[in-house]
Amino acid sequence: MSDLLHTKHNTEVNLTTGGITIVGLGPGSFKLLTVETWDLLRSSKSIYLRTAKHPTVDELRARSVAFSSYDSFYEEKANFDEVYQAISADIVARAVKGEQVIYAVPGSPLVAERTVGIIRQLAAEQQVAVCIVPGMSFLEVLYTRLRIDPISGITVLDSADVDQLPRDINTALIVTQVYNGQVASEAKLALMELFPDDYEVLLIRNLSLVDEEIRPIALYELDRQGDIDHLTSLFVPARARAASSFSLDPLTEVMARLRSPDGCVWDLEQTHTSLRRYIVEEVYEVLEAIDNKDAAALCEELGDVLLQLVFHARIAEECSAFTMQDVIDEVTGKMIRRHPHVFGNITVQDAAEVVLNWDQIKQQEKGAERKSVLDGVSPGLPSLMRSYKLQAKAAKVGFDWNNIGPVWDKLMEEWQELQEAVTVGDKEAIEGEFGDLLFAAVNLARFLQIEPETALNRTNNKFINRFSHIESKVRQQKLAWRDLNLDKLDEFWNEAKALERKKQ
Repeated sequence: MSDLLHTKHNTEVNLTTGGITIVGLGPGSFKLLTVETWDLLRSSKSIYLRTAKHPTVDELRARSVAFSSYDSFYEEKANFDEVYQAISADIVARAVKGEQVIYAVPGSPLVAERTVGIIRQLAAEQQVAVCIVPGMSFLEVLYTRLRIDPISGITVLDSADVDQLPRDINTALIVTQVYNGQVASEAKLALMELFPDDYEVLLIRNLSLVDEEIRPIALYELDRQGDIDHLTSLFVPARARAASSFSLDPLTEVMARLRSPDGCVWDLEQTHTSLRRYIVEEVYEVLEAIDNKDAAALCEELGDVLLQLVFHARIAEECSAFTMQDVIDEVTGKMIRRHPHVFGNITVQDAAEVVLNWDQIKQQEKGAERKSVLDGVSPGLPSLMRSYKLQAKAAKVGFDWNNIGPVWDKLMEEWQELQEAVTVGDKEAIEGEFGDLLFAAVNLARFLQIEPETALNRTNNKFINRFSHIESKVRQQKLAWRDLNLDKLDEFWNEAKALERKKQ
């Protein structure tokens, strides 16, 4: 950076060695051509214009400035990329042969001018000196006409690059090089993927000339304009920020700071593995807030879960595995793929058919990866949840009872087997039979359409609330735990249950 700051600007042409000086012809009017550029043009003999189709060129002719143009390349090549590559290669080749080239482009050399970037790359490879003279672009005129300050956010791009815009673009757009109806049509179709068909845009023609025009049109009308030519551009206003829109940027920026060398020591030490326990804890706190119907707590706990997601994404980004945007893009694409009845042309009858379609699409996506029906159930899940998912997967291929009757029978069977193991006193058998009983209870929950992990967590929270009432009564009555029998504690417990019923 210090080298750049100390580089001196020098446009004096050296006729003894080859080199390239790039100048801009301004936005249109000859009076907007810089004095520096005009001095170079009138004193040089090797002047090459990317195109002579520019208003300033007539004034150059009138002032006896000799030049050549590359307009014939536009007819000879198949597309603009080939045109730009050919022009750039020719300019550099002339400099390599010792010619001191003045290359003039419309507008400003470094504003939406592809050939300049290509020339700089080729020249660097050939060790050819390149000097770029500052010029005035049509942007300065446009900012004045529209009374806008670019600091508020503007994206400037070539019409050929419109299809590369992100879907969540939130700045105003200036689309340059809208040469003809075909280019306008392609730009329109790309923009209609991001904006409503009738979105109002501004067609800009002949900026800074006497017949300058800036007119509003609906986006779908763009390629229906009969006066589109090489001096046409498009201004697309920024979309109004919806009241429900939001940004993850503040949180991701905080996390980046915490993980920076001058950030937090604890945060810097964390890994995917060390954070595993926290994301599980935060999920259970979300469940508690839901069970308590506490909106404020739910908001806070969802934020804590989101923090964990951003934390993991930041760690991954630091080792070039993936980014937070990759996480968002992946799940967004998945949701679109698995809801063809919303984003495609498939119709469904009810929610059951939605689930069926989801499973079929998921199977197509994961089929090549999974060898067993039970694949995809993480061993890291809490045991009740893992049991539930394993049984649900087996049920999808027909390994299941047709009604709840045998489920009750199986639960009682496991209960009896547990009692028998307890009677025998075999510790290992007791553990096994108790596990079987829990597994059967999970199956019953599945038939009752209850998620067992959530149910047990709810009961845990209920137990905590009731026991907290007991503790409160003990303190209020200044009792000692050792002096209380189970009947008295049950009395307090039943009081807690009665208070719960009143709140419901």
